[in-house]
Amino acid sequence: MIANIVKPGSHTRGVLVYLFDKGSANEHTDQHIVASWDDFIPDPGPWDSPGHKQRLAQLTKALDLRVEQAGDKAPEGHVWHCSVRAAPEDRILTDAEWATIAKRMVHATGIAPQGDPDGCRWVAVRHADDHIHIVATKVRGDLRPPRNWNDYRRAMAELTRIEQDFGLTRVARGPEAAVGTAAAKRPTRAEQEKAKRLGHSTTAREQLRHTVRTALSHAKDLEEFFNLLADAGLQVETRTLPSGDLGGYKVALPDHTNTDGEPVWYSGSSLATDLSLPQIQQRLAATEAHTATTASPSGHYRRSPWHQATAAAERIPHHLDHADDSAAQAHLTVFSEVLYALPAHAPVHLKAELQRAAVAFEHAAHTRARADHQHARALRGALKAMRYQPADRTGLAMLLDAAILVVLAAQRRSALRHHDRQVAAARQTLIHLQAAYDQIAPSSLAALVARRPSDGTVHRYARHVREVLPSHAGQILAEAAWPALTAALAAAEAAGHDPAIVLQQAARQRSLSDAKSASEVLVWRVQRLGDRHAPGPGARAAQARSSHVLSTARAMAATPPTSTPPSSPTHRTR
Repeated sequence: MIANIVKPGSHTRGVLVYLFDKGSANEHTDQHIVASWDDFIPDPGPWDSPGHKQRLAQLTKALDLRVEQAGDKAPEGHVWHCSVRAAPEDRILTDAEWATIAKRMVHATGIAPQGDPDGCRWVAVRHADDHIHIVATKVRGDLRPPRNWNDYRRAMAELTRIEQDFGLTRVARGPEAAVGTAAAKRPTRAEQEKAKRLGHSTTAREQLRHTVRTALSHAKDLEEFFNLLADAGLQVETRTLPSGDLGGYKVALPDHTNTDGEPVWYSGSSLATDLSLPQIQQRLAATEAHTATTASPSGHYRRSPWHQATAAAERIPHHLDHADDSAAQAHLTVFSEVLYALPAHAPVHLKAELQRAAVAFEHAAHTRARADHQHARALRGALKAMRYQPADRTGLAMLLDAAILVVLAAQRRSALRHHDRQVAAARQTLIHLQAAYDQIAPSSLAALVARRPSDGTVHRYARHVREVLPSHAGQILAEAAWPALTAALAAAEAAGHDPAIVLQQAARQRSLSDAKSASEVLVWRVQRLGDRHAPGPGARAAQARSSHVLSTARAMAATPPTSTPPSSPTHRTR
């Protein structure tokens, strides 16, 4: 759960009008009081209910009674306002449960301690399925102010206990939750009903958020970002500061209007905190330049952006396990961009599955740590270049294989920190990614199997596997993808590479312990390595020497030491 305590105000009626009004886009429906200091207070109910204004005035007068009695002694900011929101994946709580939560919050923050007859007057208004607002006037029955200092920290501590008691998602708090991004909030009932009336399967906010994230994943600069939004059919407006600098942007769907027929605008930050203009500018600036795959005049080979993206993605699990929070968040953020970009490159039958994976991972990626986006420059640069070089099935399959390992690492990291919400989101992402991979990988592997080398060559490659990967050899040689791996090694050898060295390089890149199929992971790695420019004679000789030294060291490490008998009768054991 998340609580937000608003800066103290001085107009009780203004806050209540907002809570019981229809909202700027008719998003407020069925507002009602779930708890209060007095069970007999009038409930104004929804804005269009009979007698609404009279009951609203009565409630305002009742809440302000002690403020009027205190006169000049009443605090200037006498209105205390706190909203409490459940996590998107939590169950819908009942009014009785929200009432209990509200009473615990006013007790914990010192607004109305349990059993104190002089506690402040307060009401809890259910604004939607997923949240309530608590409004109190900060004058006690003895006309003194409440002892509610440090109320935010006390509220956070109580929410942690509430999550545990109600079996709700545990939200990150403390240093990690101090700054950073916020996951998408759950659509309100009003937004869902309006989407249904318009024949949409998702709400306007969700549609806009998905379109903005997709455009950001493809754009190389801010101008292209806005052009992509317009190309996607959105209405876009920007705000310019007196200095001439861009100050912000907002977007709207063409068919989403208010009662006056005007577009319902959403700023980037209202879609998600990390989609504000400053956040987008930081991410676009942290992009490493990339050149297309060619052989340059100097003879140096430039890698495919798909291969580079896959190699960069394979390094993310290591960063998640060992980097600090800001670097880890940067890698999670750019990986989320990769997932949003993939549907545009995938066959039609995979697009929906990949879109669902991107949306699910949005919740897994946001840990509320501030991202230092410079750590992810290489992957973001490769991502932008992927747009100009369509992928074949093999390129997409190898990137999906690496993506699965990334999500497993993200899930492990969240589990260690007891972030249940992120763990559940990662688990859902894995389901969609694995389904997409299972649909595209077999055809790529089958095409390789058709080029399987001779039995003698296969035996030679099996010997290399036993030497390079003794702990995984039995598994690899028995897996269904072993013939495809031999074909990939043969292709690398035909291109001038030493198959033993290529296999060794592929095995060194990252651990295979998380892989569902070690041989499939090696297939994609060997293909990427084999596509590189083959080393010359001098480089091959150096590689061979390095490989020999490594093999010798492994053999010595695997040989148990020989026991030496005592050299003299004076040697004793204990």
